[in-house]
Amino acid sequence: MLSAIRSAIATPDLRRKILFVLMIVAAYRLGAIIPAPGVSYTAVQAAREEQGDDVLFSLMDLFSGGALTQLSIFATGIMPYITASIIVQLLTVVIPHFEQLKKEGQSGQAKLTQYTRYLALALACLQATGLVALASSGQLFGGVEDPVIPDDSVATTAMMVLAMTAGTATMMWFGELITERGIGNGMSLLIFLNIASQIPIEGGNILQSRGEAVFVVVCVLALAVITSVIFVEQGQRRIPVQYAKRMVGRRMYGGTSTYLPIKVNQAGVIPVIFASSLLYLPDLLQRLAAEQTDVTWLQTFIQDHVVDQSSPVHIAGYFALIMFFTYFYISITFNVDDRAEEMKKFGGFVPGIRPGRPTAEYLRFVLGRITLPGSIYLGTVAILPNFFLAVTDPGQNINFPFGGTAVLIMVGVGLDTVKQIESQLMQRNYEGFLR
Repeated sequence: MLSAIRSAIATPDLRRKILFVLMIVAAYRLGAIIPAPGVSYTAVQAAREEQGDDVLFSLMDLFSGGALTQLSIFATGIMPYITASIIVQLLTVVIPHFEQLKKEGQSGQAKLTQYTRYLALALACLQATGLVALASSGQLFGGVEDPVIPDDSVATTAMMVLAMTAGTATMMWFGELITERGIGNGMSLLIFLNIASQIPIEGGNILQSRGEAVFVVVCVLALAVITSVIFVEQGQRRIPVQYAKRMVGRRMYGGTSTYLPIKVNQAGVIPVIFASSLLYLPDLLQRLAAEQTDVTWLQTFIQDHVVDQSSPVHIAGYFALIMFFTYFYISITFNVDDRAEEMKKFGGFVPGIRPGRPTAEYLRFVLGRITLPGSIYLGTVAILPNFFLAVTDPGQNINFPFGGTAVLIMVGVGLDTVKQIESQLMQRNYEGFLR
């Protein structure tokens, strides 16, 4: 592997791509620490030291690399683009126009990407407005003497929202630049970078609050989790597909054997993001309606059972939501009828299965069987940090840096980037990472 890395650096084309990615990464991390206009930097840093971790904003802060709780120009993070991408992807099943664009190839995909950008900017503006409102009212930083936004006038608020929305547009531009001129998927690499930047901070928090013994156990458990996730992420069910011979003009095509890969984790990390967002929604509604309601028992129930990550109700609900969204997302994104029709159109068939509807029923049967262990795997990995907190010290909300969304994204992006470097090395007759 070291020789392959040496070969990648020695190749001028790959070296330029790697240096370009590093340059974009440096600019991105610089923007994550630049405060938005109108924010008191000293007050924000003092508030971060006093209040500790907040469960509500832990996921959003994870995707922004700590920029959210610093109220920087990149405070909204990449979450608006992720949400917009998921919404547009789901709308391709509902809206016929979007479905037609998806089938048009590169031109249709470019149009869908344009719609995704517009929707991401709208969501970023909405998220920035809510973030500034929570910071001004003290909901984001509680118990701080100096206000984090000294001037809460309309002009200052509008300037902050505009700066954060422009920061989201800049992050999307950075991601597209990495995809076009660098290595790997730009948006995924930015998320990977944000998560990796938070690992030393979370590790230091665990070391200070839990002691050296728990820290060593966490490191060993993290290594085991990452190894297991890599093993499962690489697992797939390969359905053999045979293509019949056919004459096109004077040439004969087909007669080859291939396979249709169905991954164990076909849904990726999307079900975890959906489930996390739904679990944070009750706490957000409670905070926004705290001054207008006197229902203390409901607030107590939400705080003790829904928000508390070590609560059995939270863990069970989290696991059930992940399983539900796994089946829901796969049923939308993996259309077995379309796959069977495409195979029949090009003369392909599964050995022993008739083309057309019998093939679709067979694919649906296989997909249903492999989705069950995939959903259990996703739920198990996601609740590992919650279960760890419940066993070691219930009621604490310290994040486990190698569980749930973080490890799934890091492993997925890491494997994809390594495969892309490997393919480019193989094109230049190098041995690459695999021998």
